Amino acid sequence: MTLPIPSLPRRVFSEDHEAFREQVRRFVAQEIAPFHRAWEAEGAVPRALWLKAGALGLLCPTVPECWGGVGGDYLHSAVVLEELAYAHAPGPGFAIHSEMAAPYILNFGSDAQKRAWLPRLVSGEAIAGIAMTEPSAGSDLHAIRTRARRDGAGFRLTGQKVFISNGQLADVFIVAAKVEGSDAMSLFLIDAALEGVRRGRKLDKLGHHAQDTSELFFDDVALPETALLGHDGQGFRYLMKGLARERLTICVTCQARAEAVLRETVAYAAQRQVFGSALSELQNTRFVLGAVQADLTAGRALIDRLLQEHADGALDAATAAGAKLWVTEALGRTVDACLQLHGGWGYMNEYAVARAYADARVERIAGGSSEIMKEIVARTLWPRR
Repeated sequence: MTLPIPSLPRRVFSEDHEAFREQVRRFVAQEIAPFHRAWEAEGAVPRALWLKAGALGLLCPTVPECWGGVGGDYLHSAVVLEELAYAHAPGPGFAIHSEMAAPYILNFGSDAQKRAWLPRLVSGEAIAGIAMTEPSAGSDLHAIRTRARRDGAGFRLTGQKVFISNGQLADVFIVAAKVEGSDAMSLFLIDAALEGVRRGRKLDKLGHHAQDTSELFFDDVALPETALLGHDGQGFRYLMKGLARERLTICVTCQARAEAVLRETVAYAAQRQVFGSALSELQNTRFVLGAVQADLTAGRALIDRLLQEHADGALDAATAAGAKLWVTEALGRTVDACLQLHGGWGYMNEYAVARAYADARVERIAGGSSEIMKEIVARTLWPRR
């Protein structure tokens, strides 16, 4: 039994977005949900899924038609993110591909780079990843050690990356490195088929078991000058420009995932019998889920407002950081409270709440830890003069 959960009207989406949502929902129900547990066991999503998703316009929906896309807006992207989250399907790395990697190429790439990659990313023929994090550089990207030294008309790239989503599948990576002789960061667009690009082990994680999160190694990789994405030394500035969208993407996913867990727990509590009555009749259950519902109502109001701010071009990085802090922490509270109400069954992976609990933990770390988000927000209280 699925019970309706009261929610705020969602006026940010148009009829076109809702029609697209129905298409995405059918795709997820038919092509993803029935197979996701098997993909978790295998540790990866098949490449064929990307081609199917690309054929329906689910990949890179904001890429303009002139570069092979459908010319949608970020709200089309939000629809895809939400429907995957509602189905507890974090395995397909569409968010990294569509909302984090592709925008760097679209916004900072040359026409040649766009022609080479964007149509293939839209169709699913090629898969993209981002290689920023290193063993000794996570939230502090200034500490990266990957180096690109100039070599004639090009570069030689050497370094190691870790926690790379789409690491085993990706055909192209956006790689952060420092050009030798400078402490400034640059971004490179690197074909994974180049000699010296080496995929390390697929990492054994607490959650997100269907994602092929991996190590990457660059062993003196020869790169042409045209591999540089945008201008030399401007990588950190490019990253800052993309942070608001990236953190909003995390927020959209986490809010929808929390709503799905609440909906399923409400249904479970209504049918689960404890001491001769439904679990939902116990005051503790009602207080716990009432508090969760209040949390998620606040989160929904926040996210939909920020979706509108982003659509208006007004969403700033600090506001997105504050939202990322709130929503990811709220997701953590939600899955913990809902798992507890499932009792022993909540600890069993056959129940979605157990898998959601494990999947949720990384959200307070990835994309900037909660501690970093607090620091970003705090800086707005004492702005530098």
